[in-house]
Amino acid sequence: MEHVSLPALSRVAICGGTHGNELSGVWIVREMQKQQVEKVGSISITTVMSNPRAVEACKRYMETDLNRCFTDAILSAPVTDVTPYEVRRAHELNAQLGPKGSQEAMDLVCDLHNTTANMGLCVIFTTFNWISLHIYKYLKKRITSAPVRLIHVDVPLSDAHSLDSLGKNNLSFEVGPQPNGVVRADIYNLMKEALDHLVDWVQEFNSGITFEGGEVEAYVFEKSIDYPRDPDTNELTAIIHPQLQDKDFILLKPGDPIFLSFSGETVKYEGKELYPFFVNECAYYEKHIAFHLAQKTILTIPSVSVEND
Repeated sequence: MEHVSLPALSRVAICGGTHGNELSGVWIVREMQKQQVEKVGSISITTVMSNPRAVEACKRYMETDLNRCFTDAILSAPVTDVTPYEVRRAHELNAQLGPKGSQEAMDLVCDLHNTTANMGLCVIFTTFNWISLHIYKYLKKRITSAPVRLIHVDVPLSDAHSLDSLGKNNLSFEVGPQPNGVVRADIYNLMKEALDHLVDWVQEFNSGITFEGGEVEAYVFEKSIDYPRDPDTNELTAIIHPQLQDKDFILLKPGDPIFLSFSGETVKYEGKELYPFFVNECAYYEKHIAFHLAQKTILTIPSVSVEND
């Protein structure tokens, strides 16, 4: 692929507490604010506690999931007296970090998340951008304490509902397993290490270093699977099978056990071979998601460097 020159990343936003009970990001942002980290080398850094009310209550959200509130449709809708708190907060964040899709938006937004699933460190991005892919490649090479994987949710920018989509370039760190409302030192340190490497990469990029292209492995979201449910009450009739539990990113084949009913019967997978992730994620019970499925693919990325002034 041909070499690509890209604008400098002079303004970077680091966001935590988008979900108020995912505490690694909450404490990283608190510590950065305590240390008054506002500039690192060539980078102006904005730290944001995204959902302060939910953080104070140690809840995922107060009225509605903030990380589903950043589509163009929601951001362009008028705010009224009955608008949920998180939608109001999304409008505030769009004004602070965006506006989404504009030249005034932050050069890079990184949102920090935890999962209860056994996913290690995942870099998640929606809108396709070379910056996020090169940051992932950089992290993959340097972090050895846990698996590092790339997840791509392929949606148009207008439909992207996550906070990080406010930036010109965007990504989220999803790190687990960690229970909601808990801070584990190993998970905190893994997220902090990834964030430190991200800042290092941006500084090197801004300094004029050329990052070579190549191939990266990515998991591309395909669909979600719900739990078996009672057709009358909609209550669960089965839970994640022990042979699937904690097996995120292990190839799922037809006939593999996926659910175990409360009466002891095994439900087997039917469908093409795909990779499960967010297996038994606590926050997804209400969303009727037992796990996501993805295809594994290889992406070819070009070499990149900063544009010359």
